[in-house]
Amino acid sequence: MKKHIKNNVNWVGYIDWELKTFHGDDYSILNGSSQNAYLIEEEKTVLIDTVWAPHRFEFVENLKKETDLKKIDYIIANHGEVDHSGALTALMDEIPGTPIYCTANAVKSLEGQYGKRGWNFQVVKTGDTLEIGGGKKLVFIEMRMLHWPDSMATYMTGDNILFSNDMFGQHFAVEEMFNDKADQCLLMKEAMKYFANILNPASPFALKKLAEIREMNLPVDIIAPSHGVVWRENPGRIVEKYAEWADAYQENQITVCYDTMWEGTAKIAHKIAEEVSRQSPDTTVKLFSIAKADKNEVMTEVFKSKAIAVGSPTATNAILSTVEGWLAFLKTLKFKNKKAAAFGCYGWSGEGVKILKERLAGAGFSVADEEVKSNWNPDDGDFAKIPALVKSLLA
Repeated sequence: MKKHIKNNVNWVGYIDWELKTFHGDDYSILNGSSQNAYLIEEEKTVLIDTVWAPHRFEFVENLKKETDLKKIDYIIANHGEVDHSGALTALMDEIPGTPIYCTANAVKSLEGQYGKRGWNFQVVKTGDTLEIGGGKKLVFIEMRMLHWPDSMATYMTGDNILFSNDMFGQHFAVEEMFNDKADQCLLMKEAMKYFANILNPASPFALKKLAEIREMNLPVDIIAPSHGVVWRENPGRIVEKYAEWADAYQENQITVCYDTMWEGTAKIAHKIAEEVSRQSPDTTVKLFSIAKADKNEVMTEVFKSKAIAVGSPTATNAILSTVEGWLAFLKTLKFKNKKAAAFGCYGWSGEGVKILKERLAGAGFSVADEEVKSNWNPDDGDFAKIPALVKSLLA
């Protein structure tokens, strides 16, 4: 069922209430999601993006109810990833000669994923335009690395709509579609989670692109992303948040993350959290078991933090695999301007804390010299090292 956005623009995507993971199983979805596609019906009929492949036939059948497919003059492919392009194969079987406007990299992406099918690609770059009638036109804006090299956004003049692709999106299902209809706390939580876990590695590109869009002096009344709500009420709010989040964001928060074998490292983790509250009552403290907590939720809290403490026991001359994998993911997110400290127990060889420090430094954190390294189980002497460790994180 289509949803009206503004004038001759309608949403024709798919709300996926049952979706639980994304990017394989790498991103957790707790509140559903949507794959947003948009139909513009001016003198020219334009489809912006499609939906994920599992819903491709349903998408095409629903689109037939809204318009004669043969009346679609242009297709805009803002991004080649399968959640955006997955219905193209079924759609192009129906209207094979329809021009597809996209970046040069998107041609590579689409042909790489679906094969060379002879589609009528029209390559565009930033500043290129497409007349759609009624005095309106589409303006294309390359969005390289936000979050793929092929990404772009499309701006519609007259109605002042920015079809922003993955920027400003969320994995969040909202039947009523618009930001002013959503639970505001949950909306901003999901928007931050999306940025922290998907777009943060591209923060330098985001800051440059935000500046570039401002210089283009395009009035924006609505931001229509590829996932989640359409921002119609004060769309500048999410733009301001992106500018804030992309600039080495942090709050007055410390997050403690650990895994444990026989609870010794867990005891240190809890003592560290208590000590943070004792030394700095105004600092928010979050504590997570890496093996048990949702990693994307945890990374969102790390994103908010000015410092983290990470713990693992030494296991087979290394650290626990749960922590090793978590640290590998942490490195990919390229957080900036954050401190870190390491702690853990050991029985025999004791390399764990050293390895943690190396991994944290490699992930771009400023690592404290202070540490808590406990032989077998922590005792009062080990706990006595915690205040100095915490002080270094708060400094």
